[in-house]
Amino acid sequence: MSEATSEGEFNRSSHLNQGDPDESHDRQKTGNISHPSQRGLLHSAESLGYRKRAHPPTSWLFALASTSTGFAWTMGRPDYAMTMNHVLGHLRSLCEAVDLPVNADFESGFAADPDGVAANVKLVVKTGIAGVSIEDRKLGDLSNLYDVSQSVDRIRAARSAIDATGEDVILVARTEGLLIDSGAITRAIDKLVAFADAGADCLYAPGVSKKEDIAAMVRAVAPKPVNILVMGPGSTAKELEDIGVRRISVGGALSLSGWGGMVAASEKLKAGNFEGLGGATSGSQLNEIFAKFE
Repeated sequence: MSEATSEGEFNRSSHLNQGDPDESHDRQKTGNISHPSQRGLLHSAESLGYRKRAHPPTSWLFALASTSTGFAWTMGRPDYAMTMNHVLGHLRSLCEAVDLPVNADFESGFAADPDGVAANVKLVVKTGIAGVSIEDRKLGDLSNLYDVSQSVDRIRAARSAIDATGEDVILVARTEGLLIDSGAITRAIDKLVAFADAGADCLYAPGVSKKEDIAAMVRAVAPKPVNILVMGPGSTAKELEDIGVRRISVGGALSLSGWGGMVAASEKLKAGNFEGLGGATSGSQLNEIFAKFE
């Protein structure tokens, strides 16, 4: 995932704080999450202004997140092909690289049964993440989802596992239903409501795009925040904020942009054309960025 913009909080206790309206004003703003897929991209994001807020100390201007697609493609593999140990090592590296909150794309939790999900969530919390998302795709059968009952049991198990660690980690519960059937809005909303009741801190249904559908999701799970996936132009952070969205991520969009540029330039090179090499970031700029993190 990857992105940036207005103020938002990615700390669990701040999401749940219902204090004085004046004091909580910043909590109601929309936060944006960027999804760099490599350590170097994290450093470049930090250099561009992704940073902690100074006050209050538990809130953030920006957050970062892993992306299962971006990581897999970086390793020359398709999405969902990385093992849990690979993902845990990747997350540990991301958390060590920057002084920013990192949300983990933990796919389906690398287990089918609730006990397995709980055990794996405890492992991912140890990497230093600030949040973890668990989705409802079936292991080994990505075109199908766990039913509502099993999905809820898995989220409830993840909630209990996080609580047992004593860490302040956000649990993002996501349903992939709209990526399989874009018209299944009602089913997606019903599942998000069930996830919220099971203890999820933030609700996420990638694939929703119509403003009226997003607004319906926001109302259904309020006061808990909804995460919206933005994969291209067509809306602004302000527009999403105005309909109640409190968390925006861009998933694998940054990786797709990077790979798109590389593939386009390579096609031109193959044809003997060097035009695709124009507009690149300068080596001196990148060296200057990375020298700060030695």
